[in-house]
Amino acid sequence: MFKSVGLVARYDKRSALKLAEELSKYLANKGLEVYIEDTLKGKIKTQGEFSSLKTMKADFIVTIGGDGTILRTCIAMPKPEPPILAINMGVRGFLTEVEPKDAFAALEKTMRGEYKIEKCFKLAVTTNGLTIPDALNDVVISAGEPAKILYMEIFKDDKHILKCQADGLILSTQTGSTGYSLSAGGPVLDKELDAFVLTPICALTVFRSIVFPADTKVTVKVIRPQKMLVLIDGNYRQIITGKEPTFTVTRSKNVSSFIRFKADFYSRLRSRLLFKGMG
Repeated sequence: MFKSVGLVARYDKRSALKLAEELSKYLANKGLEVYIEDTLKGKIKTQGEFSSLKTMKADFIVTIGGDGTILRTCIAMPKPEPPILAINMGVRGFLTEVEPKDAFAALEKTMRGEYKIEKCFKLAVTTNGLTIPDALNDVVISAGEPAKILYMEIFKDDKHILKCQADGLILSTQTGSTGYSLSAGGPVLDKELDAFVLTPICALTVFRSIVFPADTKVTVKVIRPQKMLVLIDGNYRQIITGKEPTFTVTRSKNVSSFIRFKADFYSRLRSRLLFKGMG
């Protein structure tokens, strides 16, 4: 049984703040210890304790927002990650589970144990000895300037496979395959396919997406320029400089977990992304 809960909400939307306030009181009345992300301090009235995501030790997390809110939560919260119940107050909310009107009913089901856990693997990034957060959605590299081309070499398990010239690369998990990678022409990866995908951004050469087994090690060496920007899940940025800067992507030992009820991967595709209005 859950004894504590964390609340994270987008702070630029009044309706999200109002719902966070209502849920904090509701959960506290249910006897749970309630932690509120400290970015909401001064924005909502609550009896809960304010805490940063990095120090929030809750049994589960409720996010109120869209996919961006979920992604920044997964980057920052302690490992191993507690499961997330995601309430949709975003534009598409592909990763979210319930609409605001169903929030209280969803929490009741959660506290009764009437849910299942969906586990999503993440990508680990290493480069020049720097510590970079894992990616739930994608790792994007670019020159950090519009229309600036990267000249790169790509290796699979330390074996050279190709050279390419492109504005950048996207390495995406199954979860992230419905995001930036899809917009760049990449495939949607079925959740049962244990893999990740590399998709070029505006390649000059004939180069399409490559799907790799999840346990593959992919290394990218930037021949020029001597700088690249690494972007994790659209939230974390790291500039890498040096002669032929290199980074490596592998499957992470960490996973992100989501509280689900009955909706599955393809129902979310139909209702929120690919096939809306087509059945």
